[in-house]
Amino acid sequence: MADCGSIEEVAVIGNTDITSTESENNLINTMVERGETLLNKMEINVTEAEKRTGKNTVNMLETYTVYLIETRPAETVPEGGTPATPDTLWRRYSEFELLRTYLLVTYPYIIIPPLPEKRAEFVWHKMSADNLDPDFVERRRVGLENFLLRVASHPVLSNDKIFFLFLTEEKGWREAVLETGFQDKVDSRIKSLSAMFRVKNLDKRFTALKLYSDELNAVIAQLLRVRAKVADRLYGVYKVHGNYGRVFSEWSAIEKEMGDGLQSAGHHMDTFAASIDDILEEEEHYADQLKEYLFYAEAVRSVCRKHELIQYELEMVAQDLVNKKQQREELATGTVRVFSLKGMTSKLFGQESQEQRESRLAALELSIREGEEVLKERNSECQEFVRAAWEDIGRFKEQKDRDLREALISYAIMQITMCKKGIQVWSNAKECFNKM
Repeated sequence: MADCGSIEEVAVIGNTDITSTESENNLINTMVERGETLLNKMEINVTEAEKRTGKNTVNMLETYTVYLIETRPAETVPEGGTPATPDTLWRRYSEFELLRTYLLVTYPYIIIPPLPEKRAEFVWHKMSADNLDPDFVERRRVGLENFLLRVASHPVLSNDKIFFLFLTEEKGWREAVLETGFQDKVDSRIKSLSAMFRVKNLDKRFTALKLYSDELNAVIAQLLRVRAKVADRLYGVYKVHGNYGRVFSEWSAIEKEMGDGLQSAGHHMDTFAASIDDILEEEEHYADQLKEYLFYAEAVRSVCRKHELIQYELEMVAQDLVNKKQQREELATGTVRVFSLKGMTSKLFGQESQEQRESRLAALELSIREGEEVLKERNSECQEFVRAAWEDIGRFKEQKDRDLREALISYAIMQITMCKKGIQVWSNAKECFNKM
């Protein structure tokens, strides 16, 4: 059975030819030199978000959010000097989605960085799930900036001409991305499902990677659910401490010697109760880091699905070549191995003439030679796809391990700091009681 590891019996669909894709889309702009990422040459920030109202495609009013992208050349500013004035433009979330879809289709062998969530997920009950909520919009702004920085630091994606235009050309960008024709290359979901169930000889590495991405998605989703439950309960515990403050304040009103101490202790309790809002806001930052890898899991699966589709097309091409060789053998020997319409026709209307047989043989020989050449060419393309995919997967694994380790350590440090503040509050309360 054909697979990407076999040189003689391998084919790959034409639209995954990496060499032609990169030559068309991986163009080097004036700010990027070969071997360097865009982030080495350009500073990229999403500095603010703005709510707007306008008419949509069906001429109805809608409220939406736009994000301001600032870019400037990355250069050392002399001490006391003034940085260059940044270039700015506004983008809607839907434009970020269009850019990412373009990257997914154009670079099927790369794990494309995910966008932040469009609507809040895994929220605790006091947190708004409204996608126009200011806090949510702010977190999404940070996520969109992170997406741009991920792409701009990628050794391949950062050199894409369309990505550069996204950052620098507010008008005409959408037309430019549509002119690439990437939408014609989008694999249909039905086609991908068909490949998944009908492919016979998958690369075990991709199968294992797909399983890992599913498990990673499940583990992170469960972690986020647990965190949301803990946040709910923690919020309640902290706010209930406000009752201590109220009771101590009321108690202080009926005491003379003890009054000042009770009043001060109550103040510490009120401060403790109010601190939970900032704590949980900081927690959301770490939750968003985990969510990024929740969505990264789908990007990994996308590469695996593309490999399944390539392998399925490969097997179809290989089988077509086998069928043609069998037809040639049947024509040459005059025997039919399996039931066919052609064999039944011959029995009903007689055998074809020698000239007809020779003409068909010549056509088959030509078709087989052409097929073998295509097979060799596409085998090389397939091997390049697998090589490039695993190179990017290796880069992604290093990034993932580093990012998740840092996020979990930072989260643990934040929890330790929170507990220390709680101890300090009760230590302060103890001092107040000692002075009574």
